Amino acid sequence: MTLINYCKAKLSDIEEMQNLVVDEVKNGTILFRSSDEMATNIRSYIIAKKEEKIVGFGALHFHAYDLAEVRSLIVSDQCRGEGIGKGMVRSMLEEGKDLDVKKVFTLTYKQSFFESLGFKEISKELLPAHKIWADCIKCKHFPVCDEVALIINI
Repeated sequence: MTLINYCKAKLSDIEEMQNLVVDEVKNGTILFRSSDEMATNIRSYIIAKKEEKIVGFGALHFHAYDLAEVRSLIVSDQCRGEGIGKGMVRSMLEEGKDLDVKKVFTLTYKQSFFESLGFKEISKELLPAHKIWADCIKCKHFPVCDEVALIINI
């Protein structure tokens, strides 16, 4: 069994990260993030590496002094089902806890995945308005969103 290394992303990882999400961006499962946007938020990203290759990443994005979001979570097709996504989310929740975040939400098509980690479904109307106007408006599915909003207290 190959060891998975979870670590903070570096600017030099951006190109490989973008290559990992090409298909999900095309089908609208993940929002496109420009290299500049990723660079601006690089400290939010965690990557999962297997044999020095990035096989997954996600971001813990802060919205308020006590609220963060898990976003842009992806695991390569070849590595799904190995627990890598759960490992990244757990790492992000620990980081949030260390920074005194009280709640973490996500918008997702993978409801059961997040529920298996303790997230509970909430109404999208409970999400911060700036989330909708900063991110959701860029989505090809906007304004008819079929993602599910979930939250966890940490």
